[in-house]
Amino acid sequence: MRARGGGWVLWVPLLAAALLAGCGGGGDAPAGAASTPTASAPPVITGTPAATVVAGQPYSFTPQVSGAGPDGLGFAVANKPAWATFNTVTGSLTGTPTKADVGDYAGISITVSAGDGTGSAALSAFAIRVMAPASDTPPPTTTGSATLSWNTPTQNTDGSPLTNLAGYRIYYGTDATALAYSATIDSTTTTSYVVSGLGAGTWYFAIKAVSTTGTESDPSNLVSKTI
Repeated sequence: MRARGGGWVLWVPLLAAALLAGCGGGGDAPAGAASTPTASAPPVITGTPAATVVAGQPYSFTPQVSGAGPDGLGFAVANKPAWATFNTVTGSLTGTPTKADVGDYAGISITVSAGDGTGSAALSAFAIRVMAPASDTPPPTTTGSATLSWNTPTQNTDGSPLTNLAGYRIYYGTDATALAYSATIDSTTTTSYVVSGLGAGTWYFAIKAVSTTGTESDPSNLVSKTI
């Protein structure tokens, strides 16, 4: 965070890029060559689930697994949130929580097992916080204001050029863990914004980049101002 013109600089995170799966070709074995069976390695499961989701927005996480045996893999989940569904074939945890689901869901654990019985592995237990949706309705009008500025993102998280930026969404509020208000900026060239009508107290701010499909990036660094 650094000051610029009396305001606060928000570093806009990069938008996630879609991952493309490719297929590699393989050569034929020499004629008459005998195949040698090899033991299957135990599966390995990795991935970093998103720790938060806003009520009314979809949540999705699919772990990455290597070391699949010849009989495939099976997945299981412990402490699944009631608002989510789990796919035992892919290990995907998905769902769209409602306002009634706002709260913390801890101790979620996903396990993968090899179909041939060579072993299993579990992802470290994780938690998901369902946050109340922000409102574009501003707080009660007072005289306080904060000037925010940021740098325009140019790349996706995989390093490819960012070509579908649509604008930004600023989230702010007096609770650093639950920013209750938002302001939408439908412009790709805007790099500063004045949030007005702030009452007395400490206000916290973060910004997300928004793509043309409506996908939001992770939030920027959190900055604050005391009115």
